[in-house]
Amino acid sequence: MIPLPDEENPPPAHVPCDVVLRDGSTARVRVTDAGDAPRVAEFLRALSPGSRALRFCGAVGEQALPREAERLVGSADGALGLVATVGGAGRIIGHAMFVGLTGVHSEVAEVALVIADEHQGQGLGTILLGQLAQIAAGHGVRSFTADVLAHNRRMLHAFQESGFPVTITLDGDDARVDFPIEVTGETLRRFDEREWTAAVNAMRPFFEPRSVAVIGASRRRESVGGALLHNLLAYPFAGPVFPVHPDAPVVQGIPAYPGVEEIPGPVDLAVIAVPAEAVVEAAEACARKGVRALVVVSAGFAESGALGRSRQDALLQVCRMGGMRLIGPNCMGIVNSDPAVQLNATIAPVLPVAGRIAFMSQSGALGQAIMGYASARGLGVSTLVSVGNKADISGNDLVRYWAQDAGTDVILLYLESFGNPRKFSRIARQVARGKPIVAVKSGRSPAGAHAAGSHTGALLGASDLTVDALFRHAGVIRADTLREMFDIASLLATQPAPRGRRVALITNAGGPAILCADACQGEGLEIPRLAGSTLEALRPVLPAHGDPANPVDLGAAATPILYRRAIEIAGRDPGVDALIVILAPTHSAPAEDTLGEVSAGAHQLAGRIPVLAVVMQPAPQPMIPRSGERHPPVYAQPEDAARSLAKVARYGEWLAEPASDAPHLEGVRRKEALAIVAGAVSRGAEWLSPEEAAQLLRCYGLSCLAPATGDEVQPMAPEGVEMIVGVVHDPRFGPVVACGAGGVVMELLKDVSVRLTPLSRADAEEMVRELKTYPLLTGYRGAPPCDVGALVDAVLRVAALVDDLPQVVELDLNPIIVHPAEAAVVDARVRVAPPRPSPLLGQR
Repeated sequence: MIPLPDEENPPPAHVPCDVVLRDGSTARVRVTDAGDAPRVAEFLRALSPGSRALRFCGAVGEQALPREAERLVGSADGALGLVATVGGAGRIIGHAMFVGLTGVHSEVAEVALVIADEHQGQGLGTILLGQLAQIAAGHGVRSFTADVLAHNRRMLHAFQESGFPVTITLDGDDARVDFPIEVTGETLRRFDEREWTAAVNAMRPFFEPRSVAVIGASRRRESVGGALLHNLLAYPFAGPVFPVHPDAPVVQGIPAYPGVEEIPGPVDLAVIAVPAEAVVEAAEACARKGVRALVVVSAGFAESGALGRSRQDALLQVCRMGGMRLIGPNCMGIVNSDPAVQLNATIAPVLPVAGRIAFMSQSGALGQAIMGYASARGLGVSTLVSVGNKADISGNDLVRYWAQDAGTDVILLYLESFGNPRKFSRIARQVARGKPIVAVKSGRSPAGAHAAGSHTGALLGASDLTVDALFRHAGVIRADTLREMFDIASLLATQPAPRGRRVALITNAGGPAILCADACQGEGLEIPRLAGSTLEALRPVLPAHGDPANPVDLGAAATPILYRRAIEIAGRDPGVDALIVILAPTHSAPAEDTLGEVSAGAHQLAGRIPVLAVVMQPAPQPMIPRSGERHPPVYAQPEDAARSLAKVARYGEWLAEPASDAPHLEGVRRKEALAIVAGAVSRGAEWLSPEEAAQLLRCYGLSCLAPATGDEVQPMAPEGVEMIVGVVHDPRFGPVVACGAGGVVMELLKDVSVRLTPLSRADAEEMVRELKTYPLLTGYRGAPPCDVGALVDAVLRVAALVDDLPQVVELDLNPIIVHPAEAAVVDARVRVAPPRPSPLLGQR
């Protein structure tokens, strides 16, 4: 095996990891050892003669296979091998290895791989290749080469589809493949595409099963197993349902089976509702049966302590070895309202109403309440998932599935934790361009400030700003409560996102209109003056005492028809981005009739702008859409409408921004910077010295005043606006960049904006503009304007620095003084630590 090239800073060792194949199943990847030789020989023997000949560039006899297996798992200097396994016995289905051409310190290595015939085309070869490349790069290898038969088109295609920049040279019957193994954006994009396909295929057995087994089915409907079976039958599911009960031959009127293995024919989905101590045994039976998906409703797992965590680990291991995917344990179940499926595998007492909103909850109790809440608001669900402990299937898998689901328009998430927030950010940022995502994230309490060693660390550690930054970066709309989530969902499900923040109000009551106007302005919306042509068009249709200004007051005697005409006129004003229609029901304007005309007026606008309705009565009834119709959402209070519209307006602005990548920055000396931080880490330093910090910043083109050393005197800082730019490397979220008011103002106002890397120039510009102290930079009260562009550039350079150098875990430029000529760093603190290993490509 390869010895470590740098004993003081060794690359991470490869540990066994799970990978997802294209069909949604999983395999385990690990490093080979000498004891694998018999299993590798068995693997080679099971290959078709054609696959063996392609792997070894010629025929290999049966008697030679043990010798070849010994060679493939050997420990030659400069060599490393991986195997992919499935099943409880760890059956090998793939092997890959590289060998340094000149031994230990080779920069070029030869790579070879082979996949079992039945698993070819599942993306496993590309996953093994990507993982080998990451491991080899950690040992100083810079490029791979491979000799392949020219007619081995499948292997050549695998190299080309890897995302690495491959060069293929043909020489008669042979082909030589060469490529650098640096992981680039294109490499990551290709792996993301493959993971996307795998995630979607993994969800199909859950949402589109041909048959369902209920393990733990009961005759008692008040029991968990009884409720599950009843709901499946009552919805009713489009395929066969098989109760599993150890004694009863019939459960709730249909034949039952003593075990899942006794069920005739295939079972795609099994829902398990037996005591926790019996779940693993039930899962093992499902694996033997060939079940593809498990939903475990039973509690008593990781949420209940050490014994439960051990039990959950055993359950997941059974699923991995059996090729099954798992939702739960400790969950409420799943729903798919598609008429072709009609799956209600939940314990909820309310039958789901079909609709176009997908919902995921980490809380089973909330999941039960959601269906009733959605029904009361006139909203239906397309699919609903209670993920419970998230032992396997996560929100990332579900969001990918819903992105391609033609029956889903809006995605709602209730999150208590993030499994892989950076991956969530990448996925959500792509999905939100086509379908809005609304999330409630619980757990806003401050924590972690005591562990921070800088102003930036303390500020971010004592806030929920990091989650806000993630959602903002990804285009996710954050709701503070479940009620607000459904307020926002009602708008997104029925109306377009506004193009801007300008709102026209139409009302028959002055008080609610004033409340609404105040709420709109408080949420960052605008109440503009209407265009002259709009005012002229409104005057003839209003009563004598009516006011065509904004808010448009129709008067207490307003009729439903008058509401409709006002909507049609004001909604076509070029300076209006949204309408909020307020109704205090009267004899002349009863709620139901008026809402009907509001809907008709909104329909006439043909989706040009969103229309929201507020009905001032205790419990306004939702407008239930008839087939093909989309009525405006109805709110009970003006503030609710204003808050929902403001959040959707910010989403609309995010949609309008072109997707952009981190910019190329001139004058960056990455190798020199790496040497500085690597040297500090190797000698065990936690903080860079002032000289090292200044030198590091200069490597990234940041203007620094020279630190005072010995008898030297630091130059006087120029007059300007004191700001702070800093970074904290969050262990889950990665680098978190902050920009805000510096000096004592930071302590007083906590005026800061936060983003996750990578940052585009638009991200950095928005960070600076949204600060409350931004006017100080633009010439407040006659002061000369500062070089805002230099501050933006500093933010971008800091973001690039921490993205390039994972050893930098905390950085504080406080203050960075911005004046008319530049932005100069006066003081800098930089904390370093050994970098954490990155997840391997394709790793679950």
